[in-house]
Amino acid sequence: MASGSTEPDTVETLVSKKNSMSVVWGYFGFKKEDAAQHQVLCKTCLANVATSRGNTTNLYQHLKKHHKAMYNSCMAKKPNTSVSSKPNTTRQGSLTEMFLSLTPYERTSKQHVEITQAVTEFITKDMMPLSTVTKPGFTALINTLDTRYNMPSRTYFSQVAIPELHRKYKQRVAAELKTKEFFAATTDMWSSRTADPYQSLTVHFITEDFDLKACCLKTAYFPDDHTGENIAAGLREGLVSWDLHKENLVCITMDNASNMVKAAQLNKWTRLQCFGHRLHLAIENAIKDDRVSRAIGLCKKLVGHSSHS
Repeated sequence: MASGSTEPDTVETLVSKKNSMSVVWGYFGFKKEDAAQHQVLCKTCLANVATSRGNTTNLYQHLKKHHKAMYNSCMAKKPNTSVSSKPNTTRQGSLTEMFLSLTPYERTSKQHVEITQAVTEFITKDMMPLSTVTKPGFTALINTLDTRYNMPSRTYFSQVAIPELHRKYKQRVAAELKTKEFFAATTDMWSSRTADPYQSLTVHFITEDFDLKACCLKTAYFPDDHTGENIAAGLREGLVSWDLHKENLVCITMDNASNMVKAAQLNKWTRLQCFGHRLHLAIENAIKDDRVSRAIGLCKKLVGHSSHS
């Protein structure tokens, strides 16, 4: 009998299924002359197993009934056979996550509160204008970082978020100042770029670790006349607003202007002259010479032009 017509009687003479994906096909094969691969044969017992194209149920049943050890080995190789409902659970989880990713945070949620707090501190610490929160570039940045966050309005930041941040930090500074028995202060009257007058008050103290700290307690609009009486009253109000007692003020540093000197005298506070102002006066007096007066005048004009440009 020719070799082409010999019935296959060994595993070696069987060919594997074409493009097979299931592990169970490793236990079955086809005759070489069965080019269409219609007749499925068991590689162990060479039995013919009836099965439709691509269906592997009968193959598993054959192994389970006639070759138990091979069936167990095949099932061990089969991926994700433990929980049949796992694919549905995974799909449901993905749908839930997708839905949540499109749902904006509640205003009271932890994530929304933390992001709003970070934006508020960015505006205040870097002295950014409130209009920053309405700028397309800034809102796009926040959206890229977290698509679920909706930026509050600038009114919210100006009337709620920033006042609340100020209250929180004021309480923290006030609590620290209460533990200090003595403190010093500095003050100055100055004008903004728009020529609006302001009065500033800063306190200085030393911590238990001998670290020098400074806290600006007041930068207040000061439209009143800059008389010694008004300046003195403004400084007293600054201490009272922080519940600080003037008896604990060891000294206050200010310039040598007559109204500032009078304010310290009216409040009966020990005054220290500002070293910077004293040095400035000393240099001015030292260079009062006709030979350099013209050059100094030109320099002052340049400085004045730059300051008001």
